[in-house]
Amino acid sequence: MIFCLLAMLACQTALAAETKRVMILHSFGRDFRPWSEYAKAIRTELDRQSPWPLEIIDQSLMTARGPDEDPEVPFVEYLRAVFAKRPIDLIVSIGAPAAAFVQRRRQQLFPTTPMIFTAVEERRVQQSRLTEFDAVVTVAHTFPAIVENILQVLPDTKTIAVVNGNSSNERFWLEEIRREFAPFADRVSFIWYNDKSFEDILKHAAALPPHSAIFWHLMSVDAAGVAHEGDAALQRLYAVANAPIFSYDGSFFGGETVGGPMHSVSNLGRLAATAAVRILGGEKAGDVKIPASKFATPIFDWRLMQRWGISEGRLPPGSQIYFRKPNVWEQYQLQIAAIFATLVLQAALIGWLIYEHRRRSRAEMLARASMSELAHMNRVATAGELSASIAHEVNQPITGIVLKASAALRLLPEGLPNAQKIRDILTDIVSAGQRAGEIVTGVRAMFKKDTNERVPVDINKLILRVLEIVRIERTRNGVEVQTDLADDPLDVVGDTVQLQQVVLNLVMNAIEAMQSVPSRLLRIQSRKGGPGTVHVSVGDSGTGIDSSNTERVFEHLFTTKPQGMGMGLAICRSIIENHDGRIWVTPGPAGAGSVFHFELPTKADKASAGALAA
Repeated sequence: MIFCLLAMLACQTALAAETKRVMILHSFGRDFRPWSEYAKAIRTELDRQSPWPLEIIDQSLMTARGPDEDPEVPFVEYLRAVFAKRPIDLIVSIGAPAAAFVQRRRQQLFPTTPMIFTAVEERRVQQSRLTEFDAVVTVAHTFPAIVENILQVLPDTKTIAVVNGNSSNERFWLEEIRREFAPFADRVSFIWYNDKSFEDILKHAAALPPHSAIFWHLMSVDAAGVAHEGDAALQRLYAVANAPIFSYDGSFFGGETVGGPMHSVSNLGRLAATAAVRILGGEKAGDVKIPASKFATPIFDWRLMQRWGISEGRLPPGSQIYFRKPNVWEQYQLQIAAIFATLVLQAALIGWLIYEHRRRSRAEMLARASMSELAHMNRVATAGELSASIAHEVNQPITGIVLKASAALRLLPEGLPNAQKIRDILTDIVSAGQRAGEIVTGVRAMFKKDTNERVPVDINKLILRVLEIVRIERTRNGVEVQTDLADDPLDVVGDTVQLQQVVLNLVMNAIEAMQSVPSRLLRIQSRKGGPGTVHVSVGDSGTGIDSSNTERVFEHLFTTKPQGMGMGLAICRSIIENHDGRIWVTPGPAGAGSVFHFELPTKADKASAGALAA
């Protein structure tokens, strides 16, 4: 047990012996920018890189705020007293005033203590006074790059106001800046604020002329002797200035300055901490050589670019933009993707449902069409059977009528009174019976799809024959007939009985359609139609056909007559189409009545078609 306690005490003693003491010496104070930001970065990197426990002590060189160096003596005595018993392992001086103080007082304070000069521009380090115990981690200002950046992003700039304090360090840089800005005197005019109090600077910056810019260098102590710590001075200037603010150091970036080529605080802090760890690890400070850091990649504040109308296209190549406001896609990428996927899924589902609905509708239509076709075929078969039965039953009495009328003609004596009239009547009876027999036979053949012999038919003669057949019917109904037949014969090849049936059906339909009108005019016209066709039209002055029924009137069992069966026009269409023709209906002239048309191929056209088939 005692051995364990002794081991623990030994470990604690060794650990305490390994603790490294580092003093950070500030130029103006812990809260003066830009040095305060560099000090924070160095402390952070030291904590990250150091393998030993660190004791970091902060001290501030208050004398840098004024021109008098006499107060340095008490400060030297103070430091000597503080570190007399417990010496420090490393001194890190922040800023030019701290570096100058250490170089002046090194022999009095810490003649052999390793030291790092950092957060200082290389021109502010006295190279001739460096010792083997000194390492430098400096930066190199390139002030012309600041003006070039301003003129690139804001090419209309005419005036640049330079904000600079009035401490000894700031007066040194005033002359350096004037010298490096001199080549731009012919392009812009410069306003120098070093001889003004900060309150006067604020008033002047609020009333700068158009096309102005502000270059913020330093404001540690103004011309009135007022020290400015922290961010307050820059924030107050930003609040009232009517021109964009630019700077040379990244410690001023992030809210008030537009941006451009600047020193990187994090990079310099990393380099200084690396040098410190090497020295604390035993490497001689004079052997640690780190080149001066130059301006880093230009960075810009997107918010201030929007405020001052700076286009991304005017930024230097390779610039990085910070604080960019994310667009809707960047903010809600997952939500938008989910919504889009949902919409695509819904669209696909809707499309599939529409496809299924249409497919089902087509299937239902096909089913209804099939049922209708089956019903039609059933009706046609029934009609065929009925026609055969009717033809069989009707042909016998018709044949008897014809035979008896013929016998009566033979037996009629010559000297009988009114013999000629009786002979005419009997002749008509014979003709009517023969025609009736032909019609019954034709209808039967049509339903049985018999191939009847086709012969040349003169359409004009066929029309006149039909008009003679309906002479008594049209006279009884007071129908006036108006014909306009072609002068030349219009021959087609077809079944005479069936074509006569078509014309007869159309004429009888026209007569029936005019029963309810006072003026009854039947118009029949024949003429040559298109190439190789004959056109026939049968018109009436009746009530006409509703436009919604112009196609349906040719369907089987569809009728507009109270006592109609809906077969006549369907039979007409079957006959015409069986003769390679077509039939249709149009409204009559001035909307009165209807006109039925049909076209048939001419005789020559049928002959040529037959030759081609042969």
